[in-house]
Amino acid sequence: MSLREALEIRRTLAFRLTFWYALVFTVCSLAAFAVFYAVISNVVKERTDQAMLKEMAEAAAILKSKGEGAFGAELGFEAESEGVGDVFFRLLDPAGGEIAATNMNAWKGVGADRGPLTRAAAGDGPVFETVSVPGKPYQARIVYGLLESGKIIQIGVSLEDNARFLETFRDVFVPGILIIMAFSTLIGWFMAARALAGIREVTRTALDISEGAFEKRVRVRAGGDEVERLAVAFNRMLDRIDGLVRGLREVTDDIAHDLRTPIARIRGLAEAELNAGNSGGEPNQLAADTVEECDNLLQMINTMLEIAEIEAGIKALPGADVDLAQVVGEAVDLFRPLADGKGVRLESGVSEAFPVQGNVRGLQRIAVNLLDNAIKYTPAGGTVSVFLKDKGEQFDLIVRDTGIGIAEEELPLVFNRLYRCDSSRSQPGFGLGLSLASAVARAHGGRISVESLPGRGSTFTVTLPRRPFAISVHGNITKS
Repeated sequence: MSLREALEIRRTLAFRLTFWYALVFTVCSLAAFAVFYAVISNVVKERTDQAMLKEMAEAAAILKSKGEGAFGAELGFEAESEGVGDVFFRLLDPAGGEIAATNMNAWKGVGADRGPLTRAAAGDGPVFETVSVPGKPYQARIVYGLLESGKIIQIGVSLEDNARFLETFRDVFVPGILIIMAFSTLIGWFMAARALAGIREVTRTALDISEGAFEKRVRVRAGGDEVERLAVAFNRMLDRIDGLVRGLREVTDDIAHDLRTPIARIRGLAEAELNAGNSGGEPNQLAADTVEECDNLLQMINTMLEIAEIEAGIKALPGADVDLAQVVGEAVDLFRPLADGKGVRLESGVSEAFPVQGNVRGLQRIAVNLLDNAIKYTPAGGTVSVFLKDKGEQFDLIVRDTGIGIAEEELPLVFNRLYRCDSSRSQPGFGLGLSLASAVARAHGGRISVESLPGRGSTFTVTLPRRPFAISVHGNITKS
């Protein structure tokens, strides 16, 4: 493995997770070892002390029953049976002078310390101390006890066995911990790599998409964990982006196709103006027509851009509390002269206040576009009705007409940009009004639906939520 590859591995999340897992495990293992070692050492020490107190009681009983003359013989036999280098017994006067003792050849240099001796003589109970034995690698445990006669009995026990036991514990525990650490590190690496497999797949998919494979999606594993939720969210984001890209392509294609006619007409008008020169008022009319066509072209482009920005979530729609009845009433008043002039009856079933939350201009655009289409495609003698329906958490804005209607196969297409039904191509317009209304409705978290029968009319229903408009499916409705 090269140095570069090693550095790349160190930068991976799997390595960092494994490293921290191993570090935490190591610290916890060392802490556990320290605690266990301290507990075991204390237990061994207490058992040694208890055994020495028992031997002290037995020695005191021997002294009481057989006298000081039998001290060396009786206890010497016991010391030899345990090992003269492992235990000794000594009888002292209160000043520390030796009265009797077992074989002390292995305990040369071990005397009676003044502090413990004084405390024992004062009746402070058995006094323990741990001392070093000259010439031996292990320490000894000493206990002083006061007899009824006022004399002091001193017992010493080698701690070699205890030390060897603790050494064995260390020799077994430390390698065991190292082996467990090695296995745990491998297991940690395996688990981290497995847990991050989904993230690696997301990364690979993102790289493939960046290279042009827009159809790629992350495989979702049915685990219910964070990685699965990430994959689901990532796929939804890709679907959203893919939809926007397709929409952008469609807009580009639509622009390339549908703008040819007005551009060609502008060119023709301009040529006519040039050919006409200054001959009368005809050039002025041609110039006016040119301006009108340019205005139509700009209106089409601006509307298409507005739809694209709303659908992409780029354009924010400031929201506030709105009286929808007032919005609809103003739209009805605006179109009533047009309806009267065409001989269309315009009815409004909206009278009382209807408070909702949303973008005022966006709701106005919805009402205006729906009324404009309804009146435009309703012949003289027909009727256009508009009313509101309260549905609790939602409400409906309904516009119904008795116009020419829409063919069933064209119903799914009427909200597409620049789409115009065959029966409506003779009417002015660009086929963008319903697309804009649909985009605004979706930005509010709602939708538009249509029902229609050719020759009998159409019903457009805008369903919007009453909930706070800041909670929008596209996230582009903000409270002002």
